[in-house]
Amino acid sequence: MMNNNLFNYTLHLADTTLILGQRNAAWCGHGPVLEQDIAITNISLDLIGQSRSFYQYAATQKADGSTEDSFAYLRSEREFKNCLLVEQPNGDWAQTILRQFLFSSFQHLLFQQLQNNKDATLAAIAEKSLKEVTYHLRWSSEWVIRLGDGTEESRNKMLKAITELWPFTGEQFIPATYEENMGINLLSIKEVWLKKVTDILTEATLQVPENIFMHTGGKNGIHTEQLGFILTELQYIQKTYPGCEW
Repeated sequence: MMNNNLFNYTLHLADTTLILGQRNAAWCGHGPVLEQDIAITNISLDLIGQSRSFYQYAATQKADGSTEDSFAYLRSEREFKNCLLVEQPNGDWAQTILRQFLFSSFQHLLFQQLQNNKDATLAAIAEKSLKEVTYHLRWSSEWVIRLGDGTEESRNKMLKAITELWPFTGEQFIPATYEENMGINLLSIKEVWLKKVTDILTEATLQVPENIFMHTGGKNGIHTEQLGFILTELQYIQKTYPGCEW
């Protein structure tokens, strides 16, 4: 019998990395300089690779003919369980960088915890992905500092990005029922995450916002309008030509 908590949590992990990978992929060919264009594209490939591993594991759990493709291309917005943070618009380079940093800071801590999970497959995927996530965190941290402590224009863009994105960070630490039942300890991550983020923002001459209302719902399928736009593009070919194969 399928473990619904494990299945839903696996989908949550897969959806979150897929949607952020799709967002970042939009920068391919549009990065500010060639080196960073390649970097953000490679990060997209890392994230989509992680989502494939999680989707493949979810398919084995469901055992009804579902595949990684059917999970990615044939579900509606309400069936996706990604955090709201990752579906937020790219905006400019500063907003993309900050979104990556805020998520990678969290993902790095989460995967450190997950590599010791009693579920061997989740643990193995987390352990395999940690090297990638470590790079994502280092890369985005350096850019946050560079932009925050750079020119007046770059600093202003970072300030705007913080205003836009911070209200979506709290959801990462509010467990859905399936996370609680899986024994995922998000509270233990929150304090470490906040210190890491505060340290980097301080070095970037920026401040952590206080007393900000936090949006929630993504983990349970309640999303912003942004996810609909992402899925329209992501799922277009499969829905226009059902059953097509590459």
